[in-house]
Amino acid sequence: MNERYLGSGTIDSTDSTLTGPIPGHLPDRLTICLWDFSWYTRAEPGGPYADLDAACAETAALGYNAIRICAAPLLLFGELGLDQMARSLEIEGLGAAPGGGFYGERTRWYDTPGGYTINLHDRFQELFDSAARHGLVVLLASWEFQQSPAFARSEEWFRAIDRVAIQDRYTVLAEAWHRLITAVTDAGYREQIALVELHNEVDFSILPALHDGGSAAVLRLREQHPDLLITASFGKPPHLTMHQLPDGLGAAQFHIYSYGVLDALQKRIDIRSERSAGFPNVELQALLNPDAPTPAEYGRPAEWKYQATVVTDQMVYGYDWVDADAWDTWLYNEYGTYREVMRREIESRVTAVAGWARWQQIPALIGEGWIGYTPLNGNFEEGPIGRELAEHGIRVALEQGVWGMVLGSNAAPHHPMWSNKDWIRRTNAFIRDYGSATTKG
Repeated sequence: MNERYLGSGTIDSTDSTLTGPIPGHLPDRLTICLWDFSWYTRAEPGGPYADLDAACAETAALGYNAIRICAAPLLLFGELGLDQMARSLEIEGLGAAPGGGFYGERTRWYDTPGGYTINLHDRFQELFDSAARHGLVVLLASWEFQQSPAFARSEEWFRAIDRVAIQDRYTVLAEAWHRLITAVTDAGYREQIALVELHNEVDFSILPALHDGGSAAVLRLREQHPDLLITASFGKPPHLTMHQLPDGLGAAQFHIYSYGVLDALQKRIDIRSERSAGFPNVELQALLNPDAPTPAEYGRPAEWKYQATVVTDQMVYGYDWVDADAWDTWLYNEYGTYREVMRREIESRVTAVAGWARWQQIPALIGEGWIGYTPLNGNFEEGPIGRELAEHGIRVALEQGVWGMVLGSNAAPHHPMWSNKDWIRRTNAFIRDYGSATTKG
């Protein structure tokens, strides 16, 4: 007997073939490790990137085949008078804090002790040497109008890029990228480039909207380098209005975060705002370590460092002094109310991004995800709930034909999650072994 027909909307239209063609020399699936700017800001002696070759070797051994980095194109190739600085870059982090330690010490990505100098030109060459040696391709992005210069001891890098008029920033970025790509090509590593992003999270950086010059800059770069995938990334894709995105992106690289219960906590304790009256409020005070100083006692990093980053003073103070166990306990206690919403939000955003990419006939990637920004020592995202949400997002992405994805934004050498090597290996194997349907260019 035939099954009862209930309308076309009941027919499964899931398509796990890739949303668009990829260059033939690149892997069928990308499993991406988010090294961001930490490959040069966490290179202190004994740090996670002190030995780049060892970091590449371990990343590959855990099943990754791609790394995503801030390539600092404006510092290295921007023709902004920064060449000497690039060849002798002093890394400081947010600076020394009163009573010992440093600002951002218990804050993800900002836990940078600094205290060393590197030649970033040489290190960039070393990165490509090591990546090629260990079979890793590289996704190139820039975090420079978002936070990278804040980790330098000198404000010269930030001041140089900040002097570029807002309306000219995409053009200056594109010109720097052209020179960088040419240098990588001359060094023999063009085929190691998996993706070039004009900038990371253009919607959360000190940049105009992408349609105000950014999409035109992407198109110019694509014309100069038609064999490469070139795009820009969004921190919060407009999943309800994807049709409003500008034309011309060579790949759909979007970030899928479902803050849910985390957002509820952040609003409750007012931790993402700036210079709020009465900070810290009663709710945050209840979560702080007993020995936490007041914000006035703790002080602040140099003011220019806050101008150079989108992270706020309340976030640095709050994450440095919150009791991570109390933070996690609140999230675990409240998660049940948000579980289904968070799962559905991940699923709907991934589906919308993949559908738009298929319409545009370009490959889709998820360069960051899945929950959000937590204290360094918080374990909510690394724990069973966070891993379950990550696995859900990865399954949906694969089912929708997404080409490349992170296991999570925190599954990299500079995060505590790196110690969960069994889960990392298992999840990377699942991604790389999923299906065989690909579209090669």
